[in-house]
This record gives sequence, C-alpha cells and structure tokens, in this order.
Amino acid sequence: METEEDLLTCLHIKFYHPQQLSKGLYDLLPVGSRRRHSVDDPLRLGRDTQSCSYSLIDPRVSRKQLALFAYHLPHNPDLLFFIQNLSQRGRLCVNGSALGFLERMDLPDKALIRFGEYEMLILRESGEAKASFEVDFDVLTVPPSRETCTSVPSSTPVMDTGLMNHITAEIRVLGPQETEESQI
Repeated sequence: METEEDLLTCLHIKFYHPQQLSKGLYDLLPVGSRRRHSVDDPLRLGRDTQSCSYSLIDPRVSRKQLALFAYHLPHNPDLLFFIQNLSQRGRLCVNGSALGFLERMDLPDKALIRFGEYEMLILRESGEAKASFEVDFDVLTVPPSRETCTSVPSSTPVMDTGLMNHITAEIRVLGPQETEESQI
C-alpha cells in the first residue's frame, strides 16, 4: 500500500513543435502540474480525448499516437517503461530508432521521441512507489534535438551551381603549380 510519503517515479515529458506559439496544441495537457498515473493503465497520447490519457489538439496527430507502459523486472526496484507506436499512419522515432505500427522498445532514462513535427524529451526520475507514477508536462522553447545535439540533417537538396566542375577543369588546364620547394 502506497502512502503519501512514498517517492513516485516521475516522467518529465517536454514538448516542442515549430508552430506551438500560433496554435493551442497543448491546451488539453496539464502543463506545469504533476499528475498521478496508475501503473496498470498505459499512458496513451493522441488526439482522441476519449481513448487517450492525454490529448494534443492537432488534426495531424493520430487518434492514438503512442503509449507508455510501466513494468518491473525481477529483483529490480525501479519502475521502467516501454514505448509503443499506436499510429498506423506514421513512424515514431526513439533516439533515432524508428518504430512502425505496434512496434515497441524500452524507454531509456532520457529519450528523444519524434513523430510528425513534434519532438518530446522524456526524462525518467526514479522513485520507490510501485502502484503509480507521476507525469510532469512542460513545453520547450527550442527543439530538444538542438540541445541534445541529435538534430536530423536537413533533407533539403543543395543546388549544384557547377562551380566545382569549373574549378576542377581550371586545375586540369593549368597543370601542377611549382612550389618554393621545387624551385630550390
């Protein structure tokens, strides 16, 4: 039986979206206040307010986007988590590893989660309680990938101006240049 004195494991979930200032994406999240969550109930995130524990107001987010499941290992007091992609439409990336529909993986103590244009930084703070954990939502002003140096390289093509071809041709025409060492 847990008491109020038991220290709860806490998942700090920090969101970033490039258009978060102009849209009310997080209006349904309890940003800035910790919420207790039972370990036997998966934490679901998506846009469906009926089937998800927490919802985002964004039509591009799946009804059920992802789920976090709590579990214990034998002889280990830590409350651990795994993440599962519930979206049939899109991929979910966890620290750069892509998860397809219904695929899951263990959630490390610090994880960068990506889906659509969203980035979530999840930090697990250990506790002692076994029957529940806390969730603490926050919004970041910069992408966590920038802070953690895990930015995805731009997929924007670079225009070929032909400049390198011109320089290479010029070197072939001029031939090798003499240096001070060859003049001695």
